[in-house]
Amino acid sequence: MSWLCGLVGDGIAKSRSPAMHEREARNLGIPLVYRLADTAAWRGNAGALADILCWMERFGFNGTNVTHPYKQAVIPLLDTLSDAARAIGAVNTVVFRDGKRIGHNTDWSGYAANFQRTLPDASLRRVGQVGAGGAAAAVAYALLSMGAARLDLFDVATERAAALGDRLGNLFPEAQVTVATCVEDVIAEASGVVQTSPIGMDSHPGTPFSADLLQSRQWFSEVIYFPRETELLAAARVKGCQTVSGIGMAVFQAADAFELFTGLVPDRERMLKEFD
Repeated sequence: MSWLCGLVGDGIAKSRSPAMHEREARNLGIPLVYRLADTAAWRGNAGALADILCWMERFGFNGTNVTHPYKQAVIPLLDTLSDAARAIGAVNTVVFRDGKRIGHNTDWSGYAANFQRTLPDASLRRVGQVGAGGAAAAVAYALLSMGAARLDLFDVATERAAALGDRLGNLFPEAQVTVATCVEDVIAEASGVVQTSPIGMDSHPGTPFSADLLQSRQWFSEVIYFPRETELLAAARVKGCQTVSGIGMAVFQAADAFELFTGLVPDRERMLKEFD
């Protein structure tokens, strides 16, 4: 048996996903091809996403990953969702099986695995999260699933932060979920801080807040992995914070997706070692 998988997104020419999936398949001795469907080069109309999924099904794809800006837009095009994908409201992995499109979210499980591997004893008494868009819902879901007692959210788009806060509060009634109006309020008393905004990516340089707000007693987590060390992650290390880079999340979410596509268990530590 062979596998054909892909990634749908906009401006994804530099994605590391094909290399990660195909290399691990070679390590396991299975034939797997992973292709990009980049809508930046797609000559279609506003229905491009629906067209791409149909095209993938017709060509026998086993599944596809989904990235920015389609993680929410893909949901109405699917037949069913995993419990986590439904709760988070975003899909990053679609499996084509028995004529059905099944949506999953491995961003949250990838983040949780990376966090627990890197900082197994980190305090989740009070976590400050900056960002409420793209990956934020999955990260927040992971933190609360790991037992965060309090999660304070901030996003410059206040309505987006409020909507995420309401949804998380309903999903995790045993935890305290709050929404702040300024970034200082989510950082000052936090035992740890997670950065989920796109600020710091090569395409969005800079920092979402001043590193001066961080304290050495806090841990700091980044979800960006390109570049592998953002300006803020480097500053947090200099301040003496325990840190979690975004590389592990990128690798472990891919590993979880690989398992969903193939039914085979990848060597996650090997994938992490070979990422570079």
